Amino acid sequence: LVNVNILDSLNSTMAKSKNHTNHNQKQKATLIFLIASLDHKDHRNGIKRPRRQRCPGMKGVDPKFLKNLFYARKGLMKKKLEMKRSEAKPKPTEKKE
Repeated sequence: LVNVNILDSLNSTMAKSKNHTNHNQKQKATLIFLIASLDHKDHRNGIKRPRRQRCPGMKGVDPKFLKNLFYARKGLMKKKLEMKRSEAKPKPTEKKE
């Protein structure tokens, strides 16, 4: 005779959960799926290059180089300022005899 409790325990097991799905995955472009793969979302607008920044950051640059760059720019600014001041000054006119 088979025990009734064993049969009940076999029938009352929990439902199995879903382990895997291929939903929304890219299909391989083989001859069979060629027509189906034409309407895929990948690269619909093309592959774009990342936008290039006008002034790339100095993060991660050699500190010795950065210090020198600072002083070099400071010297250039002094030179420009001197040039502006010399242009703004009225030049003394020489009198010809």
